[in-house]
Amino acid sequence: MSIYLLSDSFHEGVINLPQIKVIYKNLNLDLEPYDVLIFSSKNSVKAIENINKDWQKIPSYTIGKPTAKMVKKLGGKVAFIATSSYGDAFAQELSTKLKGKKVLFLRAKKVLSNLESILKNNQINITSEIVYETICNDTISLHVKSEKNVFIFTSPSTVDCFFAHYEWKKNYIAVCIGTVTAQAIPDKIPLYVSKVQTILGCIDLAKRVIKQN
Repeated sequence: MSIYLLSDSFHEGVINLPQIKVIYKNLNLDLEPYDVLIFSSKNSVKAIENINKDWQKIPSYTIGKPTAKMVKKLGGKVAFIATSSYGDAFAQELSTKLKGKKVLFLRAKKVLSNLESILKNNQINITSEIVYETICNDTISLHVKSEKNVFIFTSPSTVDCFFAHYEWKKNYIAVCIGTVTAQAIPDKIPLYVSKVQTILGCIDLAKRVIKQN
């Protein structure tokens, strides 16, 4: 069995099959009015770095350690890391921390959480700005080595793009980075959800799945 990672993130022992690509927006964005920035992905950090480097001076509230790591790598200031990797739970945490602050949520074109509306309902002064979008990568072809394989899905978008291009075979197994991604998988497909919501956590789970099969 082989492990296919539906991401452009390279890791030893897995085969990359990137299903999405990121399009960064070219914006003229004034950050002067904001006290806090919210990041829910590494891509939003990369995007703002190319838009306005003044973001580095503003405290960043992040979801997930990989996003926080990217903030630090690019010179930003991490003020808070969510204890949950889910957007709605992140919003509930933030609702008690951002009172009286002017907040900018730097986001993808398509988001599945209710983060912005939850914060608005909690009287947080929040504005959002779309700084990137993901689209299907139509240039990648799947060449499987055997009928039995594990596919790691890292987002609902990777699920959508994979099933738009390929037929699922009965001996395939899905590993998902979280429950939101798992919910995007078609019914009756065998899947496992990683308790550690990182790509490395998914790879470790995939290796355990292979040993069981």
